[in-house]
Amino acid sequence: MNSNRRDFLKLSGLAGAGIVGAGFAGCTRQPEQTAPFRLTQDQHFNMSGYAAPRLETVRIGIIGIGRRGSGALRRLVRIEGVQITALSDLEPDRVQRGSEMVHEFGHEPATYSGGEEEWRKLCERDDVDLVYICTPWHLHATQSVYSMENDKHVATELPAAQTIDGCRQLVDTSEKTRKHCMMLENVCYDFFEMMTLNMARKGFLGEIVHADGAYIHYTLERMFDKTVYHNYWMLEQHSGRDGNLYPMHGLGSISQIMNINYGDKMDYLVSVSSNDFMIGNKAAELAAKDSFWEEYAGRNYKGNMNTSIIRTAKGRSIMLQHDVTSPRPYTRIHLVSGTKGIAMKYPEPARIATGHDGWVSDEEFKELERQFTPEITKRVGDMAREIGGHGGMDTIMDWRLVDCLRHGLPLDMDVYDAALWSAMIPLSEWSVANRSMPVEVPDFTAGSWQTNKPLMDIMLEKGGHTRLI
Repeated sequence: MNSNRRDFLKLSGLAGAGIVGAGFAGCTRQPEQTAPFRLTQDQHFNMSGYAAPRLETVRIGIIGIGRRGSGALRRLVRIEGVQITALSDLEPDRVQRGSEMVHEFGHEPATYSGGEEEWRKLCERDDVDLVYICTPWHLHATQSVYSMENDKHVATELPAAQTIDGCRQLVDTSEKTRKHCMMLENVCYDFFEMMTLNMARKGFLGEIVHADGAYIHYTLERMFDKTVYHNYWMLEQHSGRDGNLYPMHGLGSISQIMNINYGDKMDYLVSVSSNDFMIGNKAAELAAKDSFWEEYAGRNYKGNMNTSIIRTAKGRSIMLQHDVTSPRPYTRIHLVSGTKGIAMKYPEPARIATGHDGWVSDEEFKELERQFTPEITKRVGDMAREIGGHGGMDTIMDWRLVDCLRHGLPLDMDVYDAALWSAMIPLSEWSVANRSMPVEVPDFTAGSWQTNKPLMDIMLEKGGHTRLI
């Protein structure tokens, strides 16, 4: 975009919102948004590096006891200093199973179910310190804000919000209440990703130049499975929308490695989607055999592959992809390229190179593992693998969250990360809708990114104090 055009769009209030006329971009559809968004906002209090008063016991209420929520319950009861005080789900049988699951560990939670608004009663309880949210995507922002307004910390499944307005509301509420709002981005705690972060922090890779991240995970059959998603909410998410609907797994660890929000920020992105060659055909195929699926046939579905390119204020670049409907092997790519070396996780096994002549040998890789494996992995890695949750990274994530709350430490991921990583969803939609026009990325830190200190250093260097039991 040339400078004259950029100035015009800024002055007209359209830059960054993707709301440009057909004369500029041939736009055929706009994501729902009432008005162009602001690129900056006022800051009530800087939550970056904020350490809330310590909690000897972390009393947790969980909303959503489906697959993710029940898995969280199994992990949380194995962490010292946790008390499960309340459970809520729309389905009574899920709450009952969850209550029975934690009973054997000595927890007697109150239960709420059977109504769309029952979860609010959990948030209003005096014996809940942390609300742990595992509900469908479109509920996360509303439930997070209400929890913080009721004096609770929040840990929410991905994404934390789906609109720019929702992201701003999360930030505003967290700053005003001084309550943590952390998105449960488990990939940031996977073993190679933490090792890569440690390598970057210690300068092994040199200046980081570029990174690739992705969420490519075939889930088409599950979208059409009548037993998996309540009211087929995942299929509904892919209907009438087009962009990167789930950017966080590929982006979170890369953002930490690049110190995004903590010394650098995202400047703008462009995004392009393929057509849908899979979802609509699957709906039509099922509708021919079962009239139940007729309402899903003939809809406009998300393009199978979305690719977004992000440029940062310091001139780094990120390539981010999303595809959950093509028959491709699972990958998050996780490629980090610096001036002195490169690390890449997929296709596995993970590899490291320090020059153009090839990857290091197995022996050299093991030595790098010994040198750069962070303290958190040494402390709880083996037991986390035993407890499980995506190979143990879910357990490390939950353990670290509880450990920070119990010892009055800043969290490794804050509300600015939750807002920014989630904002990639509407930003990519706006760019796709406008023939891949550049979209400026809002600064949720109100300029504090220039002085905020990188997080996770305590975790990398010192581990933690709370036990896994």
